Amino acid sequence: MSNKKIVVLGGGTGMSTLLKGLKLFPLDITAVVAVSDDGRSTGRLREEFNIIAVGDIRQVLTSLSETEPLIEKLMNYRFETTSDLNGHTVGNLLLTALANIKGNLSEGIASLSKVFNLKGKVLPLTEENVVLAGLMKDNSIIVGEHNITESGKGIKKVFYKEKAHTNPLVLDEIKNADLIILSMGSLFTSVIPNLINDDMKKALKNSKAKIMYACNMVTQPGETDNYTASDHIKTLNKYLGKRKVDIVLVNDGIIDQDILEKYRTTEQKDEVEFDKENLKKLGVQIIHNNYVDTSLGFLRHKVDKLALDIYAYLIK
Repeated sequence: MSNKKIVVLGGGTGMSTLLKGLKLFPLDITAVVAVSDDGRSTGRLREEFNIIAVGDIRQVLTSLSETEPLIEKLMNYRFETTSDLNGHTVGNLLLTALANIKGNLSEGIASLSKVFNLKGKVLPLTEENVVLAGLMKDNSIIVGEHNITESGKGIKKVFYKEKAHTNPLVLDEIKNADLIILSMGSLFTSVIPNLINDDMKKALKNSKAKIMYACNMVTQPGETDNYTASDHIKTLNKYLGKRKVDIVLVNDGIIDQDILEKYRTTEQKDEVEFDKENLKKLGVQIIHNNYVDTSLGFLRHKVDKLALDIYAYLIK
């Protein structure tokens, strides 16, 4: 029997964390990465070379790689120098070079996949140099992903400055998926950018796969302040067109108060409330477990347990 095919939509650290768990199981994994990031090294490379954002793709590649740990350190190595290299990572530069050599990033990533011994596929959502914009709660429009989050105005909705088209390879993966997972991570700037395009909405509408959301454990300042678990689902449903979130994975473990206080004071993040009754009203299937991992001194999902619950859902 062939492995179940899952397509994970997201970007950034949240997606990379989830993939580290999923690659432990016999699954056919495709990671679809949003490419609207415009901060730091990625933003400079986008401006100079007119390419799509590569930073989140770099993180996802290293999370799915089964090569030596040295490769991960190399890809994430950030230059500290007085030259133009300052702030750039080796992985971002490598992906930029491959995009130029191959003509597009999808082919560049495919070339790296063999070298990195990837446990799955990695695809950019689009090959177009998209710019994310946000309609804020004061009805102003802010352009640029990092500007949207940093404005602190509260987000009504996000959209692309110019109409974008989804990578055809991504649409094929959606068509053949057994499960579509919306990863934890920044809701408006990592997850939802995967759901904006009309052709993606159509592909999701026509897909027979269930849609699962791995809910964040803490809020994202400037994006999801005061959001409960059900608020995350309601927001996602607004962007899913004819589809809705079918299953949600929610943490029910107790987070150490000292850790929470640290997040509140240093990062302005609060715990996402598991409002079970409100989730039930949305008709979503709830899978809950203790996903809390603070073993490294900061909060993250216990990825092996999270991935096990996803795998168990798929094979039941």
